[in-house]
Amino acid sequence: MVSKERIQDSSPSFIPIRVLVPGTGPRFRCGGLSVALQTARLLSQLRETEVVTYRVRQPSHRFLDDLLDQENAPGEALWLVSWGFDVPKLIKKLKGRPVAYQAHSSGYGFDLPPGVPVIAVSRNTLGYWGDRAPRNPLFLIPNGLEPQWLERGARPRSNEGSVVGAQRSIDVLVQRRKSSPYVLNQLVPALKRQGLRVEVQSGWIDDLVGLFNSSSVYLYDSAEYWRGRGVSEGFGLPPLEAMACGCVVFSSFNHALIDTLTPGVTAHQIGCGSLRYDVQRIGEAVATPNQWQASAEELEILMGLSSEGVMKNRWKIVLNQLQFCSEAGGMSPSLELLSSKSTWLLQWERVLGDVLSKTRRFLTRN
Repeated sequence: MVSKERIQDSSPSFIPIRVLVPGTGPRFRCGGLSVALQTARLLSQLRETEVVTYRVRQPSHRFLDDLLDQENAPGEALWLVSWGFDVPKLIKKLKGRPVAYQAHSSGYGFDLPPGVPVIAVSRNTLGYWGDRAPRNPLFLIPNGLEPQWLERGARPRSNEGSVVGAQRSIDVLVQRRKSSPYVLNQLVPALKRQGLRVEVQSGWIDDLVGLFNSSSVYLYDSAEYWRGRGVSEGFGLPPLEAMACGCVVFSSFNHALIDTLTPGVTAHQIGCGSLRYDVQRIGEAVATPNQWQASAEELEILMGLSSEGVMKNRWKIVLNQLQFCSEAGGMSPSLELLSSKSTWLLQWERVLGDVLSKTRRFLTRN
């Protein structure tokens, strides 16, 4: 039996770690890029780490094709891929080299080769790959909040009074991206007719913490956005960021959002039954936020689990487990790795088995 200490105390390998992104310019700016850059920053505190681009060349980062031309496989680096639709192509290009998949959204439809580890950012995504690739090494490292949210967020503290109230200049904050037509075209106009100060934010904001600190209620309704794209909400940072700033959160409860949102405890359902019911509840939350927001104790626990310190510690554990897995041949394509049958094959075998069973019963009776 291998002890936990043996796994955690292994001397470092996988140097350097290379975090792959398509690019870092404005055209690639999104939550996925922010998480990838945050991951690279935290990993750099544990191992030598660099960000590598693969779609566009940038003076500040090395380019994937150049590195592959310079270094023979398998090499010493661990390659970290995460950009959903690009993952199959990248894994194929990196064949023969240690590669791990930091999985955000699920539902892209591709399968992973045996031995490729999955590092899921949510339990929802972990469950998806636990079903689709049950023999691949599976890990969970939830996304974390950047320090500014924990340090500057004006949320209730267990040793202080609530700070949410009339002094906030925005009654209701909505971010246009990912918002449903219901929120933008029905709910927002209805709230404005009630005299509420509603801010619909679009485009890039330099000080998001300041914006959230100025808002009493935050609306997030992403279920239709993700369902229309055929993939899941990978994690759902915006509601967590809103709670860090003391906002009352009304949200959908799709996919990975349920990792951090509990109906009636840390958040409230949006689009619940009728427009009138939504307007009534949101109006009451603006008027008496203390009765609707998560408790200081709940927030303290949630924020503690969402810190970069926790995230970095989990990466330290996972890197050591990956190293031990690699040493045991669990990531080597040259060995016979454990795998699982594809969904279509399992379903076909079940149908074929039913047909054969019915045929045997028919022949027995006749």
